[in-house]
Amino acid sequence: MQVGETGRGDARVDPQTPPPVVRLRGVAKRYGRVEALRHVDLDVRPGVTGLLGPNGAGKSTLIKLLLGLLRRDAGSGEVLGRPLGAADRELRGLIGYVPEEDCVLPLLSGVQAVAFAGELCGLGRLESLRRAHEVLDFCGIEDERYRPAESYSRGMRQKLKLAQAIVHDPRLLVLDEPTSGLDPVERTVTLRRLRALADGAGMHVLLSTHVLPDVQQVCDRIAVLAAGEVRLEGSVEELCRPARPETVAATDGDAAPLVAALVAAGLDASLRSADRLVVAGAGADVSAALFEHATRCGLRIRALRPGRSSIEEVFLRAVAEPHAEDAS
Repeated sequence: MQVGETGRGDARVDPQTPPPVVRLRGVAKRYGRVEALRHVDLDVRPGVTGLLGPNGAGKSTLIKLLLGLLRRDAGSGEVLGRPLGAADRELRGLIGYVPEEDCVLPLLSGVQAVAFAGELCGLGRLESLRRAHEVLDFCGIEDERYRPAESYSRGMRQKLKLAQAIVHDPRLLVLDEPTSGLDPVERTVTLRRLRALADGAGMHVLLSTHVLPDVQQVCDRIAVLAAGEVRLEGSVEELCRPARPETVAATDGDAAPLVAALVAAGLDASLRSADRLVVAGAGADVSAALFEHATRCGLRIRALRPGRSSIEEVFLRAVAEPHAEDAS
């Protein structure tokens, strides 16, 4: 699949590009008569990738296939260079998983729960305890680590799940709605932690979420699932780039007179909000025209930037596309 385009087919391989962390080709999964995944082609590249899709799109099924919890009905793939679905304990030790559902073990304190997760991944008892304290510090759990984990608030449980997922220093971290239940401040801090894990610890992160602003804030790439198929895949930068160059301007007053003046001068301009407008084209000529006509209208340009689509706009366009079989 070519970056930033829908459809099928492999992109040309750039020898300078690192190999994908996850590579799927023609993967399908059915539950009875229901096709949860249809011929999925997907490359998850190093960095932070957002997995988006409406309810029922197949995101959870895809994650379970990657984790080896489900068997595919068709297709092939690799996860961290190993065949998809291989019964490989070593591979499972290279993956960390943060489920959407709670997974609190009764009677264990926070630090005991994280240390136990480390032991399950093959760490020794003392090393698991040492690592548990280390990742709990990273996740922002202080003295609460000694309390029973079942007494934690929802937000605290989200932090605990992240600590359990990274205690063994996995190469691939898979998260399902990791900011659910967090207040705005904690959501921002959690996203910074994920970015730090990718940039500082070299982890590859696959983030499944419905919170589109989270994706805009932290992800390098996105993949959009709808009706069990990949509708869109590529870098956030390229997918949010408009089909034609645009310039967005913010004014210190009503921008409608400026839009009218620009249209009268032969420019393609439109009002985006009361004090914001978009003009087709970019560069010095467009900027000069904007400042000139703004001065004539008695307005001041407060900000000027290249036009970009939002993640929400990209997502809605991808989801609204017809199913491949319907379009044929």
